[in-house]
Amino acid sequence: MKKKILLRALVGVPIGITICFLLGLNASSLIDDGTFYAVVPNLVDAYGSELNAVYVQTLVVILYSAMWGAISVIWECERLNLLKQTLLHFIICTSATFPVAYFLHWMEHSFMGIICYFSIFAFIYCAIWLIQYLSMRRNIKRLNESLRK
Repeated sequence: MKKKILLRALVGVPIGITICFLLGLNASSLIDDGTFYAVVPNLVDAYGSELNAVYVQTLVVILYSAMWGAISVIWECERLNLLKQTLLHFIICTSATFPVAYFLHWMEHSFMGIICYFSIFAFIYCAIWLIQYLSMRRNIKRLNESLRK
């Protein structure tokens, strides 16, 4: 199990870095002023230069992505039912994502910013979970139908 967790963590890193880069590219395209925004301006202010901010964000994203990859093994823990897996996964993800989002200035540093962050995070998490659940349910139904034939 430890080997699987480590492997998943290592696979999570390039995926997370790619997602971070693509989000920066997307944000830069939306701003559309010809500048590439690798990090949010508040992070540049916090670390004195864009390069320092990119270094910090990259290091945090590496650790954060490794965590997301590693905790994916929760879904394979057969002694936990789906509700327990979901709650455990959600709690760990939320516990890791909030400090990262706050530290990297991906959210507004105010009470309303925190409320908005949690609302958006929970909505996206639930939407992805529901899509995955419905997809798995459909696949199981197809498999059962093919076994009956």
